Amino acid sequence: MAGFLYILQCSDGSYYTGSTTNLDLRLAQHEAGEASSYTACRLPVKAMYACEFPSYFDAFQRERQVKKWSRKKKEALIRDDFDALVRFSKSKRS
Repeated sequence: MAGFLYILQCSDGSYYTGSTTNLDLRLAQHEAGEASSYTACRLPVKAMYACEFPSYFDAFQRERQVKKWSRKKKEALIRDDFDALVRFSKSKRS
């Protein structure tokens, strides 16, 4: 079963990253304040990014990775800016 990674922008400007097998249902749950206590306190939310994966496991693995990213890196993903993603991925020790 396919899985989806998604990023929402909350009313306070923060981003929420999640994964699901039913994107339309999950977005409706977030918009109704039923999916997450984080987004329920920050309504309304706006879908900024979604990507389909072959399986929910793949989407969940990507969610775990993206949740660790900086705001700038998430915004580069949302913009589909590959050059910025590479730039923001470089080690700070370099």
